[in-house]
Amino acid sequence: MRTEQLEYIAAVTRLGSLRRAAEELRLSQPALSETVRNLERELGVDLLERKRSGATMSASGRELLPHIVGVLDAVDRLRAAAGERHRISRMVRVGTVNAATVPLLIPVVREFRAAHPVTQVEVVAAQQTDIHRTLLEGGFDLGLVNHLEGDDMPADFESTELLRGRPVVCVHPDSPLASKGSVTVEDLLGVPLIGMRSGYVMHRYVHRLLDGHGPVFAYSTDGAEMGKLMVAEGLGATVLPDFSVTGDPLERCGAITHRPIDGDATRVLLMLRRRRADSVPQAARDLHEVFVRTARALTKADDHDRPPAPGG
Repeated sequence: MRTEQLEYIAAVTRLGSLRRAAEELRLSQPALSETVRNLERELGVDLLERKRSGATMSASGRELLPHIVGVLDAVDRLRAAAGERHRISRMVRVGTVNAATVPLLIPVVREFRAAHPVTQVEVVAAQQTDIHRTLLEGGFDLGLVNHLEGDDMPADFESTELLRGRPVVCVHPDSPLASKGSVTVEDLLGVPLIGMRSGYVMHRYVHRLLDGHGPVFAYSTDGAEMGKLMVAEGLGATVLPDFSVTGDPLERCGAITHRPIDGDATRVLLMLRRRRADSVPQAARDLHEVFVRTARALTKADDHDRPPAPGG
């Protein structure tokens, strides 16, 4: 058994395709496939399920994945101890639903890269169900997802709350809604509404909020970032967690603003999730710690800027 075989199987798992793994590793696909099959024969198990849509970890492969990751992590530490800093450490992959991408994710990646200059961070936008599936398959190290307070937490993951906020209406500063202290359901029905596609938590929330009134979306988009850009262009209003809008460059430059939803007490949580495993790569653990530390700093800054309660 060679270390390269384990690195190859990790690449196939991460990328979900023998072809894409071969391209990244600069191997021919037949050579990569034969190497993986040699490892499977040596271990006596099928590590991959090969489908026309791609290759994913088999049930046996998922059981062995923590051990494969542990070996590769140990090799990384050995290389670092030997002073081979020129070697590229394995990639850390983060799946995100795009909530808080700029206010949280960008500072986190910047700080992590300063401490891990040879580790590549790949950020992949996806829906929550896809993030959960890829985490279980070992393709993502970490996942950022929205969670409505009161919903059940999935048992397959370690979940860490990063930010706690509330849904708000994101509007252009010239919108009639921007002149209001809060926005009602009736107000929302009177403007073009930009909705998140089915599969996003905010899509489900808006349908629940407007129950019995529609909703009738003028537009539907894939993620918060495109929704905010459409608002900035004056196409309509969208509903997002406040932590996805506050501190965004579009808000800082005055292209978008937000208002609370009248009478709504819903809380939205930004959760950081990772698969429950005995062995977690050191780089993934370090990135997890940076996420938690940065989120705490943002929360403290928000508490400091919040005006005192009446009588306080």
